[in-house]
Amino acid sequence: MKIRTKITLLFTFITATILLLFASIIYYSAKEAREKEFYVALEKEAVTKANLYFNAKVTTQTLQDIYKNNRVFLNNEVEVAIYDTVFHLLYHDAVEIDAVKETKQMIHDIYRKGELQFEQNDWQVVGLRYPFQGKIYIITAVAYDQYGYKKLTLLFRNSAIVFIISILFIYIAGRFFSKKTFEPVTEMTEKAKTISATNLDLRLTGNGNKDELSELAGTFNEMLNRLENSFDAQKHFVSNISHELRTPLAAIIAELELSANKNRSTEEYKTVIANTLQDAKKLVKLSNSLLDLAKASYDPAEITIKKVRIDEILLDARQQVQIANADYRIDIHFENDSEEDSEMLVQGNEYLLKVAFANLFENGCKFSPNHRCAAAISFTNARISIQFSDDGIGISAEDRMNIFKPFYRGDNKGYAEGNGIGLFMTEKIIRLHKGKISVSSLENRGSRFTVELPHG
Repeated sequence: MKIRTKITLLFTFITATILLLFASIIYYSAKEAREKEFYVALEKEAVTKANLYFNAKVTTQTLQDIYKNNRVFLNNEVEVAIYDTVFHLLYHDAVEIDAVKETKQMIHDIYRKGELQFEQNDWQVVGLRYPFQGKIYIITAVAYDQYGYKKLTLLFRNSAIVFIISILFIYIAGRFFSKKTFEPVTEMTEKAKTISATNLDLRLTGNGNKDELSELAGTFNEMLNRLENSFDAQKHFVSNISHELRTPLAAIIAELELSANKNRSTEEYKTVIANTLQDAKKLVKLSNSLLDLAKASYDPAEITIKKVRIDEILLDARQQVQIANADYRIDIHFENDSEEDSEMLVQGNEYLLKVAFANLFENGCKFSPNHRCAAAISFTNARISIQFSDDGIGISAEDRMNIFKPFYRGDNKGYAEGNGIGLFMTEKIIRLHKGKISVSSLENRGSRFTVELPHG
């Protein structure tokens, strides 16, 4: 069931409940008012007959003739009877009719309570005490409120008709207004259906108001912006990966094809094998970098995060780099003494941080003529700062703006081999750990990368 239909039905149900409650209150109020008014009318008729009988000394025959000639009071027959306290009938309008059969117990109850009102088969009965010349008499009056019941029936019928018509009108109006309300949503839905991977530049149009629908459109457009950027980055990434993979593979194939065309000397074969091995190592290094990049791109919720010591990770990263490159020299020193172990702790993933630090060590050594790099650690109560410094060829101002982009190779690409993934991956890892990385450099004077990480 669509939300529009649900809202219409819910609106109709709530309104119907309110109308039904309102109509019920009116009906039962009218019913109670009719009953009370008719009891009052019966009492007046009973007292009037008693006054005529006792005070005016009107004869029984005359009163009965008046009853017969005026059978309808307020469109109802009113039958009056007068008893003494010992259940002796003194007067009755129509004994032959006697709509209510008075009993001795009924007369006794009226005498004891002073007044009695009750219904008997929709006939209303009132009984009361009437004092006259020091004696107490019991008067009863009974009638069927035909006119009042007709009015109640008419009120019920009209209320039911109005209720049904109102519900139909409310439902139709609810459908109309819900349709009008959800028209922008329908337009957004239709527009969203046309958006695919081939036209991610399309955007939803808001209604220009600062309401929930405009907020929804804005949020969806922001998501499209992220998707478009992601798709563009993916295309760029795939293009660069294809290029990076094609170059060493093409070199390997060319070397092997040339060596297979004719017999060569042992030295020539060794040269081919060495060149092929060099290209294979490039492929392995690129594959490892891509795997590390994939891990760095994980959702933070899927990465194991725990308290780790920065100094231990730096030592492991240095060892890893120096094992792969025996001529690299890396120095690590602390700018202030650590009195507590907590000052060296951060919340992080040990493997990813080691990858980031190893990249910074390797870059510093690779682009320095003396293959040396130094890491200086300082810390405060809030964060740890690590400065990776080298005395290498430096980075130009233009390159500094792009070095954290994937597969970007600056002016120094002729100085040392690389694939342009390392710094991009390092920056991604640092951001993943809620830290930040910055660079300062002077050409031919060296570079300094500063990493800041919050304490765990």
